[in-house]
Amino acid sequence: FEPFFTTKELGRGTGLGLATTYGIVRQSNGQICVESTPGTGTRFDVYLPRVEGVPATIETAPRPTGIHRGTEKILLVEDDESVRSLVQTVLAQQGYAVIEATTGNDALRLWQESGSDVDLVVTDVVMPEMGGDSLVKQLRAVHPKVRVLFMSGYTQSGIVKHGVLVPETEFIQKPFTPASLMQKVRAVLDAPVA
Repeated sequence: FEPFFTTKELGRGTGLGLATTYGIVRQSNGQICVESTPGTGTRFDVYLPRVEGVPATIETAPRPTGIHRGTEKILLVEDDESVRSLVQTVLAQQGYAVIEATTGNDALRLWQESGSDVDLVVTDVVMPEMGGDSLVKQLRAVHPKVRVLFMSGYTQSGIVKHGVLVPETEFIQKPFTPASLMQKVRAVLDAPVA
C-alpha cells in the first residue's frame, strides 16, 4: 500500500490501485489485511464495520445548478486512456478546446506546437517518464503564470505529505463527477492570476 509503488513495467501503470483501495477502506472505518505467498498467490481480506438497523437518510450536497461552459484551450495530460477519454469528452461537451497528451514529454511537445496559447493545464500527478509536478515546473520556467489543475487518485493531503505537491495547489481527487470537474475547471480559470 506504499504510495507511488508499483511492480508494473514502465509505462504500464502507476500502482494506484492498492493505495486507492486502502484509502476507501480506511475512510469507511475498515481494515484491510494481506497474505502473500510467492508462487501461490495473494489474499486480501477487507473488514468493514457492521451496521444494524435501517440506514439513516443521508443528505446529499445540492447539485450545482449553473452550467460551467467555456471556450478556453485546455492541455489535458493523463496516461490512463479511459480517464483521459472521459475528461476530454466532458470538457469538449462544455465547449472547451482540448489538446490531449499521454505523457509529460508529449505535453511539452504539444505546448511548444500550440504556441503556448493554452489557458489551463489539467494533469495527472503520477505518470510514467515525467510526473505532473515536473511537467508544471518546466512549463512555469517559460510561462510562470500558467494555470494548472492537478488530479490524482491519492488525496491532496497524501500527495503534499510525500512532497509531490505543495500545499494550496489546485487539485481534484479521482474519481470525480463531470459536474465537479467542470466546477473546478471553471473556478481555476476564473481565479485571479497570482
